[in-house]
Amino acid sequence: MGQESRDLKRYIAWLRDIRKYSGHTVKAYAGDIQQFLAFLAANGLEADKAGIRDFIARVSLGGGGKATVARKIYAVRSFYGFLVKSGALPHNPFDGIRTPKQEQRLPRVLSEDEMQAFLDALPEDTFLRLRNKALFELLYATGLRVSELTGLRSGDIRLNERLVRVMGKGRKERIVPFHDLAAELLARYRRRLQAEFPACGDLVFVNSRGGPLTARSVERILRQAYSQLARSQPRVHPHLLRHSFATHLLRRGANLRAIQELLGHASLATTEKYTSLDLADLMNTYRKFHPWEHA
Repeated sequence: MGQESRDLKRYIAWLRDIRKYSGHTVKAYAGDIQQFLAFLAANGLEADKAGIRDFIARVSLGGGGKATVARKIYAVRSFYGFLVKSGALPHNPFDGIRTPKQEQRLPRVLSEDEMQAFLDALPEDTFLRLRNKALFELLYATGLRVSELTGLRSGDIRLNERLVRVMGKGRKERIVPFHDLAAELLARYRRRLQAEFPACGDLVFVNSRGGPLTARSVERILRQAYSQLARSQPRVHPHLLRHSFATHLLRRGANLRAIQELLGHASLATTEKYTSLDLADLMNTYRKFHPWEHA
Protein backbone atom coordinates (compact mmCIF):
# COMPACT_ATOMS: atom_id res chain seq x y z
CA MET A 1 0.00 0.00 0.00
CA GLY A 2 1.40 3.39 -1.05
CA GLN A 3 1.72 6.40 1.22
CA GLU A 4 -1.23 8.15 -0.42
CA SER A 5 -3.47 5.15 0.24
CA ARG A 6 -2.37 5.05 3.87
CA ASP A 7 -2.99 8.77 4.24
CA LEU A 8 -6.44 8.41 2.73
CA LYS A 9 -7.30 5.55 5.09
CA ARG A 10 -6.23 7.68 8.07
CA TYR A 11 -8.33 10.59 6.83
CA ILE A 12 -11.43 8.46 6.24
CA ALA A 13 -11.06 6.96 9.72
CA TRP A 14 -10.81 10.50 11.15
CA LEU A 15 -13.97 11.61 9.32
CA ARG A 16 -15.86 8.53 10.48
CA ASP A 17 -14.61 8.09 14.05
CA ILE A 18 -13.69 11.62 15.18
CA ARG A 19 -15.81 13.93 13.05
CA LYS A 20 -18.70 11.42 13.12
CA TYR A 21 -19.68 12.09 9.50
CA SER A 22 -22.38 9.88 8.03
CA GLY A 23 -21.43 6.86 5.94
CA HIS A 24 -22.86 8.55 2.84
CA THR A 25 -20.72 11.68 3.35
CA VAL A 26 -17.56 9.67 4.05
CA LYS A 27 -18.11 7.62 0.89
CA ALA A 28 -18.59 10.78 -1.20
CA TYR A 29 -15.40 12.38 0.19
CA ALA A 30 -13.42 9.19 -0.43
CA GLY A 31 -14.68 8.95 -4.02
CA ASP A 32 -13.72 12.54 -4.85
CA ILE A 33 -10.25 12.20 -3.31
CA GLN A 34 -9.58 8.87 -5.04
CA GLN A 35 -10.65 10.40 -8.36
CA PHE A 36 -8.19 13.28 -7.88
CA LEU A 37 -5.29 11.01 -6.91
CA ALA A 38 -6.02 8.62 -9.80
CA PHE A 39 -6.11 11.55 -12.23
CA LEU A 40 -2.70 12.79 -11.07
CA ALA A 41 -1.19 9.29 -11.29
CA ALA A 42 -2.63 8.58 -14.76
CA ASN A 43 -1.31 11.85 -16.17
CA GLY A 44 2.04 12.02 -14.37
CA LEU A 45 1.04 15.17 -12.51
CA GLU A 46 1.83 16.49 -9.05
CA ALA A 47 -0.55 17.79 -6.41
CA ASP A 48 0.31 21.40 -7.21
CA LYS A 49 -1.51 24.34 -8.76
CA ALA A 50 -0.99 23.06 -12.32
CA GLY A 51 -2.20 19.55 -11.47
CA ILE A 52 -5.21 20.89 -9.61
CA ARG A 53 -6.24 23.18 -12.46
CA ASP A 54 -5.90 20.32 -14.96
CA PHE A 55 -8.13 18.19 -12.74
CA ILE A 56 -10.76 20.94 -12.47
CA ALA A 57 -10.71 21.36 -16.25
CA ARG A 58 -11.15 17.61 -16.76
CA VAL A 59 -14.13 17.48 -14.40
CA SER A 60 -15.72 20.49 -16.10
CA LEU A 61 -15.17 19.12 -19.61
CA GLY A 62 -16.60 15.80 -18.45
CA GLY A 63 -19.93 17.46 -17.76
CA GLY A 64 -19.45 18.33 -14.10
CA GLY A 65 -21.32 21.51 -13.22
CA LYS A 66 -20.22 24.21 -10.81
CA ALA A 67 -21.70 22.41 -7.83
CA THR A 68 -19.84 19.18 -8.70
CA VAL A 69 -16.53 21.00 -9.16
CA ALA A 70 -16.99 22.91 -5.89
CA ARG A 71 -17.79 19.70 -3.99
CA LYS A 72 -14.69 17.93 -5.30
CA ILE A 73 -12.43 20.89 -4.52
CA TYR A 74 -13.82 21.05 -1.00
CA ALA A 75 -13.34 17.32 -0.42
CA VAL A 76 -9.74 17.22 -1.66
CA ARG A 77 -8.81 20.51 0.02
CA SER A 78 -10.08 19.07 3.30
CA PHE A 79 -7.97 15.92 2.81
CA TYR A 80 -4.78 17.93 2.31
CA GLY A 81 -5.71 20.20 5.20
CA PHE A 82 -5.86 17.10 7.39
CA LEU A 83 -2.39 16.07 6.21
CA VAL A 84 -1.01 19.52 7.03
CA LYS A 85 -2.52 19.46 10.53
CA SER A 86 -1.14 15.98 11.17
CA GLY A 87 2.34 17.07 10.09
CA ALA A 88 2.49 14.92 6.96
CA LEU A 89 2.67 17.95 4.62
CA PRO A 90 4.16 21.44 5.04
CA HIS A 91 1.35 23.25 3.20
CA ASN A 92 -1.98 22.68 1.50
CA PRO A 93 -1.66 22.77 -2.33
CA PHE A 94 -5.28 23.93 -2.54
CA ASP A 95 -4.53 27.20 -0.74
CA GLY A 96 -5.44 29.97 -3.17
CA ILE A 97 -7.59 27.70 -5.38
CA ARG A 98 -11.00 29.28 -5.69
CA THR A 99 -14.21 27.32 -5.99
CA PRO A 100 -16.57 28.33 -8.82
CA LYS A 101 -19.25 30.78 -7.79
CA GLN A 102 -22.62 29.11 -7.57
CA GLU A 103 -26.14 30.41 -7.70
CA GLN A 104 -27.76 30.14 -4.29
CA ARG A 105 -30.27 27.32 -4.24
CA LEU A 106 -33.17 27.87 -1.91
CA PRO A 107 -34.37 24.76 -0.10
CA ARG A 108 -37.90 23.56 -0.79
CA VAL A 109 -40.27 23.55 2.15
CA LEU A 110 -43.75 22.37 3.00
CA SER A 111 -46.28 24.96 4.07
CA GLU A 112 -47.52 24.85 7.65
CA ASP A 113 -50.85 23.44 6.45
CA GLU A 114 -49.12 20.75 4.37
CA MET A 115 -46.93 19.77 7.28
CA GLN A 116 -49.81 19.57 9.72
CA ALA A 117 -51.96 17.60 7.28
CA PHE A 118 -49.17 15.07 6.74
CA LEU A 119 -48.40 14.57 10.43
CA ASP A 120 -52.06 14.43 11.42
CA ALA A 121 -52.78 11.79 8.78
CA LEU A 122 -50.03 9.42 9.90
CA PRO A 123 -51.60 6.30 11.45
CA GLU A 124 -50.37 4.85 14.75
CA ASP A 125 -52.25 1.57 14.97
CA THR A 126 -49.12 -0.62 14.91
CA PHE A 127 -45.74 -0.39 16.61
CA LEU A 128 -43.91 0.64 13.42
CA ARG A 129 -46.55 3.21 12.48
CA LEU A 130 -46.38 4.71 15.96
CA ARG A 131 -42.57 4.80 15.64
CA ASN A 132 -42.90 6.62 12.31
CA LYS A 133 -45.32 9.18 13.68
CA ALA A 134 -43.15 9.86 16.75
CA LEU A 135 -40.06 10.05 14.55
CA PHE A 136 -41.45 12.56 12.04
CA GLU A 137 -43.17 14.61 14.72
CA LEU A 138 -39.85 14.93 16.55
CA LEU A 139 -37.98 15.79 13.33
CA TYR A 140 -40.34 18.68 12.61
CA ALA A 141 -40.50 19.71 16.29
CA THR A 142 -36.71 20.04 16.58
CA GLY A 143 -35.24 20.49 13.08
CA LEU A 144 -32.66 17.76 13.78
CA ARG A 145 -30.51 16.34 11.02
CA VAL A 146 -31.58 12.78 10.27
CA SER A 147 -28.16 11.47 11.35
CA GLU A 148 -28.65 13.24 14.70
CA LEU A 149 -32.07 11.69 15.08
CA THR A 150 -30.93 8.13 14.38
CA GLY A 151 -28.01 8.61 16.78
CA LEU A 152 -30.21 9.50 19.75
CA ARG A 153 -30.00 7.43 22.92
CA SER A 154 -32.57 7.29 25.69
CA GLY A 155 -30.38 9.43 27.97
CA ASP A 156 -30.42 12.22 25.38
CA ILE A 157 -34.17 12.80 25.77
CA ARG A 158 -35.60 14.52 28.84
CA LEU A 159 -39.34 14.05 28.40
CA ASN A 160 -40.42 15.95 31.51
CA GLU A 161 -38.43 19.01 30.45
CA ARG A 162 -39.26 18.64 26.74
CA LEU A 163 -35.57 18.78 25.81
CA VAL A 164 -33.28 16.69 23.64
CA ARG A 165 -29.48 16.72 23.78
CA VAL A 166 -27.93 16.50 20.32
CA MET A 167 -24.36 15.74 19.27
CA GLY A 168 -24.05 17.59 15.98
CA LYS A 169 -21.37 18.09 13.36
CA GLY A 170 -17.85 18.46 14.70
CA ARG A 171 -18.90 16.84 18.00
CA LYS A 172 -20.67 20.06 18.95
CA GLU A 173 -23.37 19.50 21.56
CA ARG A 174 -26.59 21.51 21.74
CA ILE A 175 -29.89 21.35 23.60
CA VAL A 176 -33.13 21.62 21.59
CA PRO A 177 -36.65 21.94 23.04
CA PHE A 178 -39.69 20.16 21.64
CA HIS A 179 -43.43 20.56 22.13
CA ASP A 180 -45.99 18.62 24.14
CA LEU A 181 -47.42 16.62 21.24
CA ALA A 182 -44.00 15.27 20.31
CA ALA A 183 -43.38 14.42 23.98
CA GLU A 184 -46.70 12.57 24.26
CA LEU A 185 -46.00 10.54 21.11
CA LEU A 186 -42.48 9.74 22.28
CA ALA A 187 -43.75 8.55 25.65
CA ARG A 188 -46.28 6.20 24.04
CA TYR A 189 -43.73 4.97 21.52
CA ARG A 190 -41.16 4.23 24.23
CA ARG A 191 -43.70 2.18 26.19
CA ARG A 192 -44.45 0.15 23.08
CA LEU A 193 -40.74 -0.17 22.35
CA GLN A 194 -40.07 -1.73 25.75
CA ALA A 195 -42.90 -4.18 25.18
CA GLU A 196 -41.78 -5.11 21.65
CA PHE A 197 -38.00 -5.13 22.17
CA PRO A 198 -37.11 -5.22 25.88
CA ALA A 199 -33.46 -5.95 25.02
CA CYS A 200 -32.96 -3.03 22.60
CA GLY A 201 -30.75 -1.19 25.09
CA ASP A 202 -30.76 2.59 24.99
CA LEU A 203 -31.70 3.00 21.32
CA VAL A 204 -34.49 5.51 20.78
CA PHE A 205 -35.56 4.68 17.23
CA VAL A 206 -35.19 1.07 16.06
CA ASN A 207 -35.88 -0.89 12.90
CA SER A 208 -38.38 -3.72 12.56
CA ARG A 209 -35.93 -6.14 14.21
CA GLY A 210 -35.07 -3.91 17.15
CA GLY A 211 -31.70 -2.83 15.76
CA PRO A 212 -30.41 0.67 14.94
CA LEU A 213 -32.40 2.68 12.41
CA THR A 214 -30.28 4.15 9.60
CA ALA A 215 -30.59 7.54 7.93
CA ARG A 216 -31.28 5.83 4.61
CA SER A 217 -34.12 3.85 6.18
CA VAL A 218 -35.68 7.05 7.54
CA GLU A 219 -35.61 8.56 4.05
CA ARG A 220 -37.25 5.44 2.58
CA ILE A 221 -39.91 5.36 5.32
CA LEU A 222 -40.74 9.04 4.79
CA ARG A 223 -41.16 8.62 1.04
CA GLN A 224 -43.37 5.58 1.49
CA ALA A 225 -45.51 7.29 4.12
CA TYR A 226 -45.94 10.41 1.99
CA SER A 227 -46.79 8.36 -1.09
CA GLN A 228 -49.36 6.27 0.78
CA LEU A 229 -51.07 9.43 1.98
CA ALA A 230 -51.37 10.61 -1.64
CA ARG A 231 -49.30 13.75 -1.24
CA SER A 232 -48.18 15.57 -4.38
CA GLN A 233 -44.81 16.87 -3.18
CA PRO A 234 -42.03 15.25 -5.28
CA ARG A 235 -38.75 13.96 -3.87
CA VAL A 236 -39.68 14.18 -0.22
CA HIS A 237 -36.68 13.70 2.09
CA PRO A 238 -35.98 14.14 5.83
CA HIS A 239 -34.11 17.41 5.28
CA LEU A 240 -37.36 18.85 3.94
CA LEU A 241 -38.74 18.69 7.49
CA ARG A 242 -35.64 20.49 8.79
CA HIS A 243 -35.98 23.22 6.16
CA SER A 244 -39.68 23.57 6.93
CA PHE A 245 -38.99 23.80 10.67
CA ALA A 246 -36.54 26.67 10.19
CA THR A 247 -38.67 28.54 7.66
CA HIS A 248 -41.83 28.33 9.72
CA LEU A 249 -40.00 29.65 12.80
CA LEU A 250 -38.60 32.55 10.80
CA ARG A 251 -41.96 33.45 9.30
CA ARG A 252 -43.47 33.58 12.76
CA GLY A 253 -40.83 36.05 13.92
CA ALA A 254 -38.08 33.88 15.45
CA ASN A 255 -34.64 35.46 15.79
CA LEU A 256 -32.17 34.26 13.14
CA ARG A 257 -29.46 33.57 15.73
CA ALA A 258 -31.88 31.48 17.77
CA ILE A 259 -32.66 29.43 14.66
CA GLN A 260 -28.91 29.06 14.08
CA GLU A 261 -28.50 27.58 17.56
CA LEU A 262 -31.46 25.25 17.16
CA LEU A 263 -30.19 23.94 13.83
CA GLY A 264 -26.60 23.60 15.04
CA HIS A 265 -25.13 25.74 12.25
CA ALA A 266 -21.53 26.76 12.88
CA SER A 267 -21.98 29.92 10.78
CA LEU A 268 -24.88 32.37 10.67
CA ALA A 269 -24.33 32.57 6.90
CA THR A 270 -25.67 29.02 6.59
CA THR A 271 -28.84 29.99 8.41
CA GLU A 272 -29.32 33.17 6.37
CA LYS A 273 -30.48 31.15 3.36
CA TYR A 274 -33.83 30.91 5.13
CA THR A 275 -34.07 34.70 5.02
CA SER A 276 -33.67 34.47 1.23
CA LEU A 277 -36.32 31.77 1.12
CA ASP A 278 -38.75 33.90 3.06
CA LEU A 279 -38.02 36.85 0.75
CA ALA A 280 -38.72 34.64 -2.27
CA ASP A 281 -42.09 33.70 -0.78
CA LEU A 282 -42.80 37.37 -0.06
CA MET A 283 -42.01 38.32 -3.69
CA ASN A 284 -44.28 35.57 -5.03
CA THR A 285 -47.11 36.84 -2.82
CA TYR A 286 -46.49 40.42 -3.98
CA ARG A 287 -46.56 39.49 -7.66
CA LYS A 288 -49.69 37.42 -7.16
CA PHE A 289 -51.75 40.00 -5.31
CA HIS A 290 -50.46 43.52 -6.04
CA PRO A 291 -52.94 45.20 -8.44
CA TRP A 292 -50.24 46.88 -10.53
CA GLU A 293 -48.75 43.48 -11.32
CA HIS A 294 -51.99 42.69 -13.18
CA ALA A 295 -52.62 46.06 -14.77
